[in-house]
Amino acid sequence: MPATLTIAPNSAYPLTVNRLGYGTMRLTGPEIWGEPANRPEALQILRTAVELGVNFIDTADYYGEDVTNRLIREALHPYPSNLVICTKVGATRRPDKSWVPFNRPENLRTSIENNLRTLGQEQVQLVHLRLMGHGSVPLEDQLGAMFDMQREGKILHVGLSNVTREELETGLALGPIATVENMYSYAQRTSVYSSHGDNPGGEEVLDLCEQHQIPLIPFFSLIHGLPKAGNKIAEIAKKHNATEAQINLAWLLHRSPYILPIPGTSSLGHLRENLQAANIQLSGEDMTYLG
Repeated sequence: MPATLTIAPNSAYPLTVNRLGYGTMRLTGPEIWGEPANRPEALQILRTAVELGVNFIDTADYYGEDVTNRLIREALHPYPSNLVICTKVGATRRPDKSWVPFNRPENLRTSIENNLRTLGQEQVQLVHLRLMGHGSVPLEDQLGAMFDMQREGKILHVGLSNVTREELETGLALGPIATVENMYSYAQRTSVYSSHGDNPGGEEVLDLCEQHQIPLIPFFSLIHGLPKAGNKIAEIAKKHNATEAQINLAWLLHRSPYILPIPGTSSLGHLRENLQAANIQLSGEDMTYLG
Protein backbone atom coordinates (compact mmCIF):
# COMPACT_ATOMS: atom_id res chain seq x y z
CA MET A 1 0.00 0.00 0.00
CA PRO A 2 1.70 3.22 -1.11
CA ALA A 3 2.11 5.83 1.63
CA THR A 4 1.80 8.78 -0.75
CA LEU A 5 0.05 9.72 -3.95
CA THR A 6 0.62 12.40 -6.54
CA ILE A 7 -1.96 14.97 -7.59
CA ALA A 8 -1.71 15.97 -11.26
CA PRO A 9 1.29 13.69 -11.94
CA ASN A 10 1.47 14.63 -15.61
CA SER A 11 1.32 18.38 -15.08
CA ALA A 12 4.19 20.82 -14.73
CA TYR A 13 3.36 21.22 -11.02
CA PRO A 14 2.60 17.84 -9.44
CA LEU A 15 1.82 17.69 -5.72
CA THR A 16 2.83 14.69 -3.60
CA VAL A 17 0.81 14.16 -0.43
CA ASN A 18 0.64 11.60 2.35
CA ARG A 19 -2.35 9.30 2.06
CA LEU A 20 -4.25 10.42 5.11
CA GLY A 21 -5.34 14.02 5.02
CA TYR A 22 -7.54 16.04 7.34
CA GLY A 23 -10.97 17.52 6.63
CA THR A 24 -11.74 20.64 8.65
CA MET A 25 -15.55 20.77 8.41
CA ARG A 26 -16.05 19.42 11.96
CA LEU A 27 -13.96 22.20 13.48
CA THR A 28 -16.89 24.60 13.23
CA GLY A 29 -19.85 25.03 15.55
CA PRO A 30 -23.15 23.08 15.38
CA GLU A 31 -24.54 22.48 11.88
CA ILE A 32 -21.20 23.54 10.37
CA TRP A 33 -21.89 27.10 11.49
CA GLY A 34 -20.01 29.53 13.69
CA GLU A 35 -16.98 29.21 15.90
CA PRO A 36 -15.81 25.92 17.44
CA ALA A 37 -16.89 25.07 20.96
CA ASN A 38 -13.24 24.70 21.93
CA ARG A 39 -11.13 27.06 19.84
CA PRO A 40 -7.76 26.21 21.48
CA GLU A 41 -8.34 22.51 20.77
CA ALA A 42 -9.33 23.27 17.16
CA LEU A 43 -6.06 25.12 16.64
CA GLN A 44 -4.12 22.33 18.33
CA ILE A 45 -5.77 19.72 16.12
CA LEU A 46 -4.50 21.51 13.02
CA ARG A 47 -0.98 21.88 14.43
CA THR A 48 -0.87 18.27 15.62
CA ALA A 49 -2.11 16.96 12.28
CA VAL A 50 0.79 18.64 10.51
CA GLU A 51 3.26 17.53 13.20
CA LEU A 52 2.11 13.92 12.66
CA GLY A 53 2.67 14.08 8.91
CA VAL A 54 -0.58 15.35 7.44
CA ASN A 55 0.21 17.56 4.46
CA PHE A 56 -3.23 17.71 2.85
CA ILE A 57 -5.94 19.81 4.51
CA ASP A 58 -9.44 20.21 3.08
CA THR A 59 -11.47 23.35 3.78
CA ALA A 60 -14.06 25.75 2.30
CA ASP A 61 -14.99 29.36 2.89
CA TYR A 62 -18.59 28.29 3.53
CA TYR A 63 -17.59 26.15 6.53
CA GLY A 64 -18.87 28.20 9.41
CA GLU A 65 -18.74 31.34 7.30
CA ASP A 66 -14.97 31.20 6.79
CA VAL A 67 -14.27 29.76 10.23
CA THR A 68 -12.04 26.91 9.08
CA ASN A 69 -9.97 29.10 6.77
CA ARG A 70 -9.28 31.52 9.59
CA LEU A 71 -8.38 28.68 11.95
CA ILE A 72 -5.98 27.23 9.39
CA ARG A 73 -4.22 30.54 8.94
CA GLU A 74 -3.99 31.20 12.68
CA ALA A 75 -2.66 27.72 13.42
CA LEU A 76 -0.31 27.12 10.51
CA HIS A 77 0.74 30.34 8.74
CA PRO A 78 3.44 30.69 7.48
CA TYR A 79 2.64 27.36 5.89
CA PRO A 80 5.11 24.47 5.58
CA SER A 81 6.45 24.22 2.05
CA ASN A 82 4.94 20.75 1.52
CA LEU A 83 1.46 21.57 2.85
CA VAL A 84 -1.38 21.39 0.32
CA ILE A 85 -4.50 23.33 1.28
CA CYS A 86 -7.53 22.32 -0.77
CA THR A 87 -10.67 24.44 -0.76
CA LYS A 88 -14.09 24.25 -2.40
CA VAL A 89 -16.28 26.72 -4.25
CA GLY A 90 -19.72 26.51 -5.83
CA ALA A 91 -21.84 26.80 -2.68
CA THR A 92 -22.66 29.25 0.07
CA ARG A 93 -24.73 29.40 3.26
CA ARG A 94 -27.83 31.40 4.05
CA PRO A 95 -28.65 32.83 7.48
CA ASP A 96 -31.09 29.92 7.98
CA LYS A 97 -28.00 27.64 7.64
CA SER A 98 -29.19 26.16 4.36
CA TRP A 99 -26.69 25.24 1.62
CA VAL A 100 -27.34 26.85 -1.75
CA PRO A 101 -25.51 27.08 -5.09
CA PHE A 102 -23.09 29.95 -5.57
CA ASN A 103 -21.88 28.91 -8.97
CA ARG A 104 -22.14 31.73 -11.47
CA PRO A 105 -18.72 32.68 -12.86
CA GLU A 106 -18.70 35.92 -10.85
CA ASN A 107 -19.69 33.97 -7.71
CA LEU A 108 -16.83 31.52 -8.19
CA ARG A 109 -14.37 34.37 -8.60
CA THR A 110 -15.68 36.02 -5.42
CA SER A 111 -15.20 32.75 -3.54
CA ILE A 112 -11.65 32.30 -4.81
CA GLU A 113 -10.70 35.84 -3.86
CA ASN A 114 -12.21 35.30 -0.41
CA ASN A 115 -10.25 32.06 0.09
CA LEU A 116 -7.01 33.72 -0.99
CA ARG A 117 -7.58 36.60 1.41
CA THR A 118 -8.55 34.60 4.47
CA LEU A 119 -5.95 31.87 3.95
CA GLY A 120 -3.24 34.46 3.26
CA GLN A 121 -2.21 32.94 -0.06
CA GLU A 122 -1.45 34.26 -3.52
CA GLN A 123 -2.52 30.98 -5.12
CA VAL A 124 -4.74 28.13 -3.95
CA GLN A 125 -3.01 24.85 -4.76
CA LEU A 126 -6.19 22.84 -5.32
CA VAL A 127 -9.81 23.97 -5.64
CA HIS A 128 -12.80 21.67 -5.97
CA LEU A 129 -15.81 22.94 -7.87
CA ARG A 130 -18.65 21.56 -5.77
CA LEU A 131 -21.69 20.81 -7.91
CA MET A 132 -24.95 21.74 -6.21
CA GLY A 133 -27.27 21.32 -9.16
CA HIS A 134 -26.50 23.41 -12.21
CA GLY A 135 -29.74 25.37 -12.41
CA SER A 136 -29.28 28.07 -14.98
CA VAL A 137 -25.47 27.77 -14.96
CA PRO A 138 -24.14 25.07 -17.29
CA LEU A 139 -21.21 23.00 -16.05
CA GLU A 140 -19.22 24.28 -19.00
CA ASP A 141 -19.60 27.87 -17.74
CA GLN A 142 -18.66 26.94 -14.18
CA LEU A 143 -15.54 25.02 -15.19
CA GLY A 144 -14.69 27.66 -17.76
CA ALA A 145 -14.49 30.23 -14.96
CA MET A 146 -12.28 27.89 -12.93
CA PHE A 147 -9.89 27.33 -15.81
CA ASP A 148 -9.78 31.09 -16.44
CA MET A 149 -8.62 31.63 -12.86
CA GLN A 150 -6.15 28.81 -13.24
CA ARG A 151 -4.61 30.55 -16.25
CA GLU A 152 -4.46 33.77 -14.20
CA GLY A 153 -2.45 31.95 -11.52
CA LYS A 154 -5.06 32.17 -8.76
CA ILE A 155 -5.57 28.37 -8.84
CA LEU A 156 -2.88 25.77 -9.40
CA HIS A 157 -5.09 22.71 -9.92
CA VAL A 158 -8.84 22.31 -10.49
CA GLY A 159 -10.89 19.42 -9.11
CA LEU A 160 -14.55 18.43 -9.06
CA SER A 161 -16.73 17.50 -6.09
CA ASN A 162 -20.09 15.75 -5.81
CA VAL A 163 -20.02 14.64 -9.43
CA THR A 164 -21.75 11.89 -11.34
CA ARG A 165 -19.84 9.78 -13.83
CA GLU A 166 -21.36 11.76 -16.69
CA GLU A 167 -20.34 15.07 -15.11
CA LEU A 168 -16.80 13.84 -14.59
CA GLU A 169 -16.60 12.73 -18.22
CA THR A 170 -17.83 16.18 -19.28
CA GLY A 171 -15.26 17.84 -17.04
CA LEU A 172 -12.42 15.74 -18.44
CA ALA A 173 -13.41 16.79 -21.95
CA LEU A 174 -13.23 20.47 -20.93
CA GLY A 175 -9.83 20.51 -19.26
CA PRO A 176 -7.44 18.93 -16.76
CA ILE A 177 -9.25 17.62 -13.67
CA ALA A 178 -6.75 16.98 -10.89
CA THR A 179 -8.94 15.36 -8.22
CA VAL A 180 -12.48 14.23 -7.43
CA GLU A 181 -14.12 14.60 -4.01
CA ASN A 182 -17.21 12.43 -3.62
CA MET A 183 -19.00 10.71 -0.77
CA TYR A 184 -17.47 7.27 -0.23
CA SER A 185 -17.11 4.82 2.63
CA TYR A 186 -17.06 1.09 3.29
CA ALA A 187 -20.81 1.02 3.91
CA GLN A 188 -21.92 3.82 1.56
CA ARG A 189 -20.27 3.38 -1.81
CA THR A 190 -22.96 4.52 -4.24
CA SER A 191 -25.16 7.58 -4.62
CA VAL A 192 -27.50 8.86 -1.93
CA TYR A 193 -30.61 10.80 -2.92
CA SER A 194 -32.47 12.89 -0.36
CA SER A 195 -34.51 16.06 0.08
CA HIS A 196 -31.31 17.79 1.18
CA GLY A 197 -29.63 17.10 -2.16
CA ASP A 198 -27.97 14.31 -4.08
CA ASN A 199 -24.55 12.90 -3.20
CA PRO A 200 -22.98 10.85 -6.01
CA GLY A 201 -20.95 7.92 -4.72
CA GLY A 202 -17.25 7.28 -5.10
CA GLU A 203 -17.65 3.73 -6.39
CA GLU A 204 -19.40 5.05 -9.51
CA VAL A 205 -16.38 7.09 -10.60
CA LEU A 206 -13.43 5.21 -9.06
CA ASP A 207 -12.47 3.26 -12.18
CA LEU A 208 -12.56 6.46 -14.26
CA CYS A 209 -10.37 8.20 -11.69
CA GLU A 210 -7.88 5.32 -11.78
CA GLN A 211 -7.86 5.35 -15.57
CA HIS A 212 -6.91 9.05 -15.60
CA GLN A 213 -4.63 8.92 -12.51
CA ILE A 214 -7.00 11.18 -10.58
CA PRO A 215 -7.02 10.86 -6.78
CA LEU A 216 -10.46 10.23 -5.30
CA ILE A 217 -10.97 12.09 -2.00
CA PRO A 218 -13.84 10.59 0.03
CA PHE A 219 -15.98 12.80 2.23
CA PHE A 220 -18.26 11.47 4.99
CA SER A 221 -16.08 8.34 5.07
CA LEU A 222 -16.79 7.80 8.77
CA ILE A 223 -20.18 9.46 9.24
CA HIS A 224 -21.87 7.08 6.81
CA GLY A 225 -19.42 4.23 7.24
CA LEU A 226 -19.72 3.39 10.91
CA PRO A 227 -23.46 2.97 11.57
CA LYS A 228 -23.97 0.53 8.69
CA ALA A 229 -20.67 -1.31 8.73
CA GLY A 230 -21.99 -4.44 10.41
CA ASN A 231 -20.23 -7.36 12.01
CA LYS A 232 -17.51 -7.77 9.38
CA ILE A 233 -15.84 -4.49 10.25
CA ALA A 234 -16.10 -5.32 13.95
CA GLU A 235 -14.49 -8.73 13.40
CA ILE A 236 -11.59 -7.31 11.37
CA ALA A 237 -11.13 -4.56 13.96
CA LYS A 238 -10.83 -7.17 16.71
CA LYS A 239 -8.33 -9.17 14.62
CA HIS A 240 -6.08 -6.11 14.21
CA ASN A 241 -6.66 -4.72 17.72
CA ALA A 242 -8.06 -1.60 16.09
CA THR A 243 -11.22 0.49 16.24
CA GLU A 244 -13.98 0.17 13.65
CA ALA A 245 -13.24 3.73 12.51
CA GLN A 246 -9.62 2.76 11.85
CA ILE A 247 -10.68 -0.29 9.82
CA ASN A 248 -13.06 1.87 7.75
CA LEU A 249 -10.14 4.14 6.89
CA ALA A 250 -7.76 1.23 6.29
CA TRP A 251 -10.31 -0.29 3.90
CA LEU A 252 -10.33 2.92 1.87
CA LEU A 253 -6.52 3.03 1.78
CA HIS A 254 -6.38 -0.57 0.55
CA ARG A 255 -9.35 -0.24 -1.85
CA SER A 256 -7.27 1.74 -4.35
CA PRO A 257 -3.89 3.52 -4.39
CA TYR A 258 -5.74 6.54 -5.79
CA ILE A 259 -7.92 7.08 -2.70
CA LEU A 260 -6.98 9.89 -0.30
CA PRO A 261 -9.15 9.81 2.84
CA ILE A 262 -9.61 13.08 4.78
CA PRO A 263 -11.34 12.05 8.03
CA GLY A 264 -12.47 15.03 10.04
CA THR A 265 -12.91 15.36 13.78
CA SER A 266 -13.11 18.00 16.49
CA SER A 267 -11.31 15.72 18.98
CA LEU A 268 -7.55 15.64 19.34
CA GLY A 269 -7.76 12.05 20.56
CA HIS A 270 -9.80 10.96 17.54
CA LEU A 271 -7.35 12.71 15.23
CA ARG A 272 -4.47 10.65 16.59
CA GLU A 273 -6.58 7.49 16.38
CA ASN A 274 -7.61 8.15 12.78
CA LEU A 275 -4.06 8.77 11.62
CA GLN A 276 -2.94 5.43 13.07
CA ALA A 277 -5.13 3.74 10.44
CA ALA A 278 -2.32 4.31 7.95
CA ASN A 279 -0.27 1.71 9.84
CA ILE A 280 -2.88 -1.06 9.56
CA GLN A 281 -2.02 -3.66 6.93
CA LEU A 282 -5.13 -5.46 5.74
CA SER A 283 -4.41 -8.78 4.05
CA GLY A 284 -5.91 -9.91 0.78
CA GLU A 285 -8.10 -12.24 2.82
CA ASP A 286 -9.26 -9.33 4.98
CA MET A 287 -10.24 -7.31 1.92
CA THR A 288 -12.02 -10.27 0.32
CA TYR A 289 -13.93 -10.90 3.52
CA LEU A 290 -14.94 -7.27 3.84
CA GLY A 291 -16.04 -7.29 0.21
